[in-house]
Amino acid sequence: MPRMIRPVLAATLAATFSLAACAQTRDETCLTSLREAARAQGMARADAERLTRGWTPEWAVLDNLDNQPEFKTPIWDYLAALVDDQRIADGRAQLAAHKATLADIEQRFGVDAATVVAVWGVESNFGQVLGGRPIVASLAALACEGRRQSYFRGEWLALAKLMATGDLDTSGPEGATAIKGSWAGAFGQTQFMPSTYQRLAVDFDADGRRDLITSTPDALASTANFLVKGGWRMGQPWGYEVRLPAGFDAGDAGRRDKQPLATWAARGVTPVAGGKLTGDGPAALLLPAGREGPAFLVLRNFDVIYGYNAAESYALAIAHLADRLRGGGPFAAPWPTDDAGLSRAERREVQTLLAARGHAVGAPDGLIGPATRAAVRTEQQARGWPQDGRPGQKLLRTLRAEPAPAAASATAP
Repeated sequence: MPRMIRPVLAATLAATFSLAACAQTRDETCLTSLREAARAQGMARADAERLTRGWTPEWAVLDNLDNQPEFKTPIWDYLAALVDDQRIADGRAQLAAHKATLADIEQRFGVDAATVVAVWGVESNFGQVLGGRPIVASLAALACEGRRQSYFRGEWLALAKLMATGDLDTSGPEGATAIKGSWAGAFGQTQFMPSTYQRLAVDFDADGRRDLITSTPDALASTANFLVKGGWRMGQPWGYEVRLPAGFDAGDAGRRDKQPLATWAARGVTPVAGGKLTGDGPAALLLPAGREGPAFLVLRNFDVIYGYNAAESYALAIAHLADRLRGGGPFAAPWPTDDAGLSRAERREVQTLLAARGHAVGAPDGLIGPATRAAVRTEQQARGWPQDGRPGQKLLRTLRAEPAPAAASATAP
């Protein structure tokens, strides 16, 4: 080996070992602090050691703290994917399949079947998508670094208690990493955070375990329990779409600025379905896309749904899906865009059309990931459009109308 290369190689190896040592120190510092916190809350040393063995914190989840889709995605894209024809049809099928269980849940908890099933559909596509991250590792990273550490540490400790007491089965070869969920620690068919699971999960199928992962009755009943404990009022609407009069001053719009229904009526606000403004208590005016988009008066039950996941777009998706499951129609007012969002079926079609043009987007699954966005940006650049990587109706129409190049079609997967 030439002499001049040896010092460079030695420096590179030293830097590599240094980085590995720093990473190991970071991991162990975090796990040690979590073990100590668990012990301080009365957990046996053996349990604390067992639950922190065989895994390391998932530091990559820290990037997600400021990139939640509920706050980053245009409302018309968000709702187009969550409340589409496929989910409405699937939801109605689930209402029929679980009719008896849902009737029992409604009688016991006082929450209607459509709302419970809407939460189920939005949270996990009716139990089909539970999340793939070991939440013990995700919550550990969030508990040790980044903002909201105190909150996530409490959630990690709640999860540890659920594991230690046997509510969650960690006896298999995966140990504590067997429980999979979202990057933020929500898990189960209706995506409860661990502290919520502790407080509100119920054993509705009476098998001796509160199992929100594999037991649909437990998951649905626990969701109803969450809503009723949050103040759900049976028989009352969440709200409804309204029409604003010309020249309406929307300066006091916002979920927290509630006024009596009589006040809104006096200002000329009317339901798009006709009739009078009705509901229990005061209402707030919600304009999720501004003055030019659909307008809604939202009531107490909307706030209860909001409590499930603190985002107005999320609450509106569940409320609207519940209405559609009951037979209601789409919103009357269009979204203020000339490039509306895509349903999941349309997203799959876009991916199929991109693949036919030679883009490596993988199997069409309707999930818009980095590969699909990169392909979209390439197509946008070729047409002189803004390159935001967002597929919408404009791109779908264009790809449908333009045949794929012959060379690309020949090599497409």
